[in-house]
Amino acid sequence: MDQAIADKLLFWAERYNNPKYFEEDPIAFPRRFYQMMTTVQPVLGFEGGEWRPSLQDIEIAAVFAAHFAWGRRAMIVRDCSRLFDEMMWRPYDYVMAGEWRNDSTSIHRTVKWSEVAAICKRLKAFYAASSTLEVLSADEMRVKIYGQKKDPKAANKKIWMMRRWMIRDDGRVDLGLWKNSDKRDLVIPLDVHVYRQASELGLTKRRSKDIVTARDITDSFRELFPDDPAKGDFALFGYGVNSNA
Repeated sequence: MDQAIADKLLFWAERYNNPKYFEEDPIAFPRRFYQMMTTVQPVLGFEGGEWRPSLQDIEIAAVFAAHFAWGRRAMIVRDCSRLFDEMMWRPYDYVMAGEWRNDSTSIHRTVKWSEVAAICKRLKAFYAASSTLEVLSADEMRVKIYGQKKDPKAANKKIWMMRRWMIRDDGRVDLGLWKNSDKRDLVIPLDVHVYRQASELGLTKRRSKDIVTARDITDSFRELFPDDPAKGDFALFGYGVNSNA
């Protein structure tokens, strides 16, 4: 890797791995539940009693925030807020109650309430047998939670983004709640914007926007962050900010 590019990526990764840049971002939703879970005092529930979010509340918030993470940030935040208002900000209770809004109205872009209900149904079935989504691989989450067909070539951007949120544990932006997973195994969440940025920086020469390319970009970041390659996601964020400045 060119040293000048490496120096910029190192700088951007450190600068933008900061919560202040992600206050209006999908991660703000699982982070909100995380902060309520870890606060000294329980929060007041809608029934008037004290309530503290669980790991499952945070996981469900992450599942949907990641699922909605395409389009303008303001739209994503607006529609996530609408979803959690429907859940009365109690995601696990909402999922397990089994009384989900289920109609053809759009909640976020092409995502309909019926799709949200289908994900809730799969989450309910999962949590009836297991206590955490951490046990699922990215491919398993694609099929068992999001209800998509198995695709060995898929980049699974939203899933790897969610896994980054839940696994990276430097105490800054990401939550680090999945203690039995290794951040060295994370893959850069790949979409068209990340692909374009990585190509411009020479981090990959591949043309397909698939999991092989995502791993190729991740491997490039291992040169800079051998124990935490997904930190490169913040470097790409920084590149996007500065190239559009």
